[in-house]
Amino acid sequence: MSADPGSIRADGHQGLPNLAAQDAAADPHIITTPARTERDIELRIHTSIAPFDVAAEEWFPAVAGFAVTVVVHTVDPATGRPRHLPPAEPAEWARASFSTLDAAQGYFLGAVDPETGSHRRGQLAYRLYLDTDRQAIPVPRQVVTCPHYLLSAIDGRAEITIPTTA
Repeated sequence: MSADPGSIRADGHQGLPNLAAQDAAADPHIITTPARTERDIELRIHTSIAPFDVAAEEWFPAVAGFAVTVVVHTVDPATGRPRHLPPAEPAEWARASFSTLDAAQGYFLGAVDPETGSHRRGQLAYRLYLDTDRQAIPVPRQVVTCPHYLLSAIDGRAEITIPTTA
């Protein structure tokens, strides 16, 4: 599967959001599609953008921008209950969503609620951080609620972990 946003589509009516657009809505963009790598699994892909503005801390400068979050729910289409799906396909959806900006700067958060860091069965979360000019930036230390791994870590490349304060 390619991370080309033109090749990953649920159907003709559900395209990926253009995160580079200055008018990207804060409301979540939702795509529902069957999994391509497993049978009887549906992907519900939620993409949202939220502003952040964090104060400086010792050794960490103040920073403002946007957090782009992609949450991929993997469910049984008949029951709506969570189903296991290896992270490769959800990661491709995250890369494709981030590709209008900079997929290389995206992070894999795991099976967590991105806001609290609490475990969430049946979902995988991804984040991309942008400055106020919509340029990708490293994760600001002050917004970390759970470990962040560069998406490239899923490909077996070097893993980068940002420890949490909690």
